[in-house]
Amino acid sequence: MVEFRMPKLGESIAEATVISWLKNVGDYIAAEETLLEVATDKVDSEVPSPVSGIIKEIRFQKNDVVPVGTVMALIEASEGESQLQSQSQSQSQTQQSAQVAEPSSPYASAAPSSVAQLRQGGTTFLSPLIISIAQKENLSIEELQLIPGSGADGRLQKSDVYQYLKNRKYPVQSKPVVQSPSTSSYPKPKINFTEGKDYIIEMDRMRKMIADHMVYSKQTSPHVTSYLEVDVTDLVAWRNNHKEAFQAKTGQKLTFTPLFVEAVAKAIQAYPLINVAVEDTKIYVRKDINIGMATALPTGNLIVPVVRNADTKDLAALASDVNQLAESARTNTLKPEQIQGSTFTISNVGTFGSLMGTPIINQPEVAILAFGIIKKRPEVITTAKGDEIAIRSMMFLSLSFDHRVVDGFLGGSFLRKVGDYLEQFDTNTTY
Repeated sequence: MVEFRMPKLGESIAEATVISWLKNVGDYIAAEETLLEVATDKVDSEVPSPVSGIIKEIRFQKNDVVPVGTVMALIEASEGESQLQSQSQSQSQTQQSAQVAEPSSPYASAAPSSVAQLRQGGTTFLSPLIISIAQKENLSIEELQLIPGSGADGRLQKSDVYQYLKNRKYPVQSKPVVQSPSTSSYPKPKINFTEGKDYIIEMDRMRKMIADHMVYSKQTSPHVTSYLEVDVTDLVAWRNNHKEAFQAKTGQKLTFTPLFVEAVAKAIQAYPLINVAVEDTKIYVRKDINIGMATALPTGNLIVPVVRNADTKDLAALASDVNQLAESARTNTLKPEQIQGSTFTISNVGTFGSLMGTPIINQPEVAILAFGIIKKRPEVITTAKGDEIAIRSMMFLSLSFDHRVVDGFLGGSFLRKVGDYLEQFDTNTTY
């Protein structure tokens, strides 16, 4: 009998939600055939069976949240596979035991034996992220369990904890006084709903996670946004003149995005302290330059696939990465590793006709850059003959940065460097 466990789907992912089982108890499944679909806070994934055999037991159902390493099902392996799988499981359990053997913590027993036990009689399932926040903020298990949860089935979200900490006005040692959201000093605005005319749409799972992440980012980082207008006339002309030849030679469409990624990667090399992450009083400077590109999905939701090591790639390679990631996002085929590890994020708000934007930082990064729409308009330029009015292609850049570690000098200098690369684009660039 083989124990099928929730696999580790990414470096920072500790749990996943069951979307659907593709097989039922009693069904036969072949090795590497998809057994179920799961969702993390990043992406949906198909999970294959490690062996061929008969499914004997399924322990979790749709919408259950399952920690990594938890036994989800039992499979009676076909003859010849049992012994090999048993050896593999033994090694895996040994490794997991070594990882679990850490100093005892008052939070160690917080997770229930069953993930279905989300909130029963004051008992709350606490995710690793919630436990980490609680340890940093000196919150006890008892205090955590009294915080109203806004997640599915009353599950505690990080935004709930931060909202509670924001309103917490007693010493840590004192017994907490729990207030319901309705007891806020500012009454919640009443929504006037007209039956038969208005209607309600429930947020889907991804929209809930996006909302949670955005609230968390705003609560974590003091946002400052700087703006710069750049003249990209030469860049636009070069791209228009070369896009057909570029596609014929490389097989890739030449959009503006790889050109933007290239400029940002070069600017990060000049100002590496924009490519950092913050934890308490520690600043982690990232050596790799991995550019996340905010991408709209057909559902209207948002996802951020990552162009890895952007500073090491030429324009053809960047175009290939950008096009492949964008296509995978549109077809919902992104893999977990393709949306992890970004160190700096860009957002092309100009795609939707926006002049500029005030983007929210993609945590745990410290800055995000938005590119506005490119518009032609008359501008005063300086030539050998003096000042003249000419039709130029202009674009606004908007840089939101975390003022805890990025001051105006660094933010402004970095933004100006990106603008310089775009304005002074080398029209002799080859590919």
